[in-house]
Amino acid sequence: MKIKPLADRVIIKPTAAEERTKGGIIVPDTAKEKPVVGEVVAVGTGKVSDDGKKVAMEVKVGDKVLYGKYSGTEVTYEGDEYLIMREADIFAIV
Repeated sequence: MKIKPLADRVIIKPTAAEERTKGGIIVPDTAKEKPVVGEVVAVGTGKVSDDGKKVAMEVKVGDKVLYGKYSGTEVTYEGDEYLIMREADIFAIV
């Protein structure tokens, strides 16, 4: 990826929203929920703490993560949609 996030930010590629329910009903675009799972495609170098030391990132490229439904900033780069958010907005690594 050509985009390099700064500090404690990560770039996430959200997984596609489900097209059908488990029962086989097709869900229209207007009723789909925003995804909360995605794959980390780029990470920053880490946050600098108050005492001047760099805190390493806990997530790495390739991790599948859970994040808040309305977290991050949506961006489109080279035709693909991504989310840029702080590492603190990530709830868990799946």
